[in-house]
Amino acid sequence: MSKSELNKYNNTSILDSVNLPADLRSFTTEQLKQLAEELRQETIDAVSITGGHLGAGLGVVELTIALHHVFNTPNDRLIWDVSHQTYPHKIITGRRNRIRTLRQGGGLSGFTRRIESDYDPFGAAHSSTSISAGLGMAVARDLDNKTNNVISVIGDGAMSAGMAYEAMNNAGSMDSRLIVILNDNDMSIAPAVGALSAYLSRLISSKGYRSLRKVAKQMAHHFPKSFEEAARRAEEYARGFVTGGTLFEEMGFYYIGPIDGHNIEHLLPVLRNVRDSKQSGPVLVHVVTQKGKGFESDRGAGEKYHSVAKFDLITGTQAKSQPKAPSFTSVFANSLINEAKKDERIVAVTAAMPSGTGLDKFSQEFPERCFDVGIAEQHAVTFSAGLASEGYRPFVAIYSTFLQRAYDQIVHDVAIQSLPVRFAIDRAGLVGADGATHHGSFDIAYLNCLPGFTLMAAADEAELVHMVATAASIEDGPSAFRYPRGEGQGIDIPSVGIPLEIGKGRVIREGTSVALLSYGSRLRECLIAAEELSNHGLSTTVADARFSKPLDEDLIGRLSREHEVLITIEEGSIGGFSSQVLNYLAQGGLLDNGLKIRTINIPDKFFDHDTPERQYAQAGLTSSNIVTTALSALGRKENIIPVRA
Repeated sequence: MSKSELNKYNNTSILDSVNLPADLRSFTTEQLKQLAEELRQETIDAVSITGGHLGAGLGVVELTIALHHVFNTPNDRLIWDVSHQTYPHKIITGRRNRIRTLRQGGGLSGFTRRIESDYDPFGAAHSSTSISAGLGMAVARDLDNKTNNVISVIGDGAMSAGMAYEAMNNAGSMDSRLIVILNDNDMSIAPAVGALSAYLSRLISSKGYRSLRKVAKQMAHHFPKSFEEAARRAEEYARGFVTGGTLFEEMGFYYIGPIDGHNIEHLLPVLRNVRDSKQSGPVLVHVVTQKGKGFESDRGAGEKYHSVAKFDLITGTQAKSQPKAPSFTSVFANSLINEAKKDERIVAVTAAMPSGTGLDKFSQEFPERCFDVGIAEQHAVTFSAGLASEGYRPFVAIYSTFLQRAYDQIVHDVAIQSLPVRFAIDRAGLVGADGATHHGSFDIAYLNCLPGFTLMAAADEAELVHMVATAASIEDGPSAFRYPRGEGQGIDIPSVGIPLEIGKGRVIREGTSVALLSYGSRLRECLIAAEELSNHGLSTTVADARFSKPLDEDLIGRLSREHEVLITIEEGSIGGFSSQVLNYLAQGGLLDNGLKIRTINIPDKFFDHDTPERQYAQAGLTSSNIVTTALSALGRKENIIPVRA
């Protein structure tokens, strides 16, 4: 990057005059164009410091400005689907002075949050919610006899989810005015983007055209019914033919577009026409944009700069630390590939996250046995159930937080039918900068209650290899194994996975006084805690449960009988592994003889964005907290000096 190119990051003369959207509503078109350049560079500069979801925001800079220029936000409700793209929105809605705290502890969220700003009327981080939420707001407005606009911005990827279509179908059958902006940044539904398309979009969104259309409809009423219907079909066909909106028209939306989302001169008149229209019912404006626009380099280009680490503005080098060990995700992917080489019935399914789940590697090896179904977790699960019913061995790789979206399908289509679908649950536990919307806190609880499931959690990367093999071997019902985000612990990875004995844990360290029963990757913290407890004269057993369902009842029974204190540790919410253990102990009368039992899990609260290390410290899932819990159970209050390996 040259010096002159770098200087553009410091040129924010127009942006400096914008504190809130009201400040830009008097700007000329030329000033708005300049603002777009400055806002794009400010976004790049900020993300170079914080890291984050860069590409989506860069793609909607002009659209963001146009929406806030035309509409009276926050009175007009502007809802961003997923909200990866909202960094520019945050900058011009009073949060520029904090934009370099994005995704940092105590700083701005990487997503919209109602508690953060009045300009964020609806919080989001998962996809395909904006149309449903917008329709709810529009109906509430109508019930209150108000006239404000409601605008839902949704990407073409998010539009692939069934929920978006459910919302559109509902909206299309109602008279409530809802404006949907389709931000098409990947696959153009209609490629006709240019001057002609802009003219047509401006024409069909105009009051004159829509008034003429109304007159024509009224005139048609005086003709035979067949003529009226033919005229309607001809008009909609012609408009759909030149603009590509037939699908949306069929769903009851008035379609406008496609238009160039980077051309403010095209955007403004269309948005004004839509704003000023008095016609009832939903409108869809199809806007074509380029994800990552203005950040032309090879950095992160594979996913159009979806997510980038901190980077140097001059060199473009991303500040990614060298991993000391392979990630759990890569270990899973390699293990699944190895299993698939032995068994041609193994197939892999993901919901729009092939690289995030490691299945991009699997796809390279077995392109015909890997299925990316788009942002459609419900479909992914039932699709896999169908595969399993025909004798295949599907592995469904989905983040814990996204698997929540398919819970009914897990129950109805998999568990009740005892179909051997294997769930690879990535990003288990607390995940860091994405915050509460992305933590994998609840899968242990919401799967433990389902009859017939086999549930595992990997303590380390070697265990994950064996659990992949175990899941592959289970044919009589569904199974799941969970593993955390990030790198492993650097232990030797076995070349071949060996199926584990179902429902059997392992003892890592033998003791006599305190028993630590770990489920998942907090095992290392348990071993560190055991060392500290030994310094306090407390002989400590450390066991890895491996399974939360079925429980290793023999192991749990022995630990409860042979120790004064039993502590369970898990990276999950209340109602999970510890609840299973407590239920077994209570049912078996093992609490009747004075056993001191304590549970350590993620507390009953949502955790904001921060580093995973700080989040686990806040959650009390560290070795020092384990030590404190053990000493407290024994009535001892010694000073604790944490021991680190």
